[in-house]
Amino acid sequence: MPAYIRDRSLRLAVLAMTPAAAALVLAGCSSTAGPPAGSSTTTTKSSATSATTSAGAAPTTGSSSASTTASLEIGNTMNYGSMGTTTTLDCASGKSLNVGGSDNTLTVTGTCETVTVTGANNKINFDKVNTRITVLGMDNTITYKDGAPKVDEIGSGNTINKGG
Repeated sequence: MPAYIRDRSLRLAVLAMTPAAAALVLAGCSSTAGPPAGSSTTTTKSSATSATTSAGAAPTTGSSSASTTASLEIGNTMNYGSMGTTTTLDCASGKSLNVGGSDNTLTVTGTCETVTVTGANNKINFDKVNTRITVLGMDNTITYKDGAPKVDEIGSGNTINKGG
């Protein structure tokens, strides 16, 4: 099968799975939804006058408007969704990470196995990514210090670089 057909099939598959990933992230935002057994959900609201800390993350900072952050871990995959926050996340040793939202500045420590970023205007710095980085959306800036992941850029204006 020609490479361009496989790449197109992969893109279509990723685009088809994006709403499901977004639903998982946003499920943590519901005030009535409880996390599945063995997982955790944290909702953080922050403003210019107060900052709270979500489990496993540094205090969020951002604009004067309130932002909501949802963090949900299922198995070995962390799902993080937020708008306009600055925080540090830990991939530990080999977790996968899904990030949804926009205008976030994230520092991700540890080694991520795979990474999927959806949304716009996110600036994310990774210590290491092993297998794959998939970026959907627009104007995201992704930098990883170590690793040799396959990069799938689906969207426009995204920048994905290895650097320090």
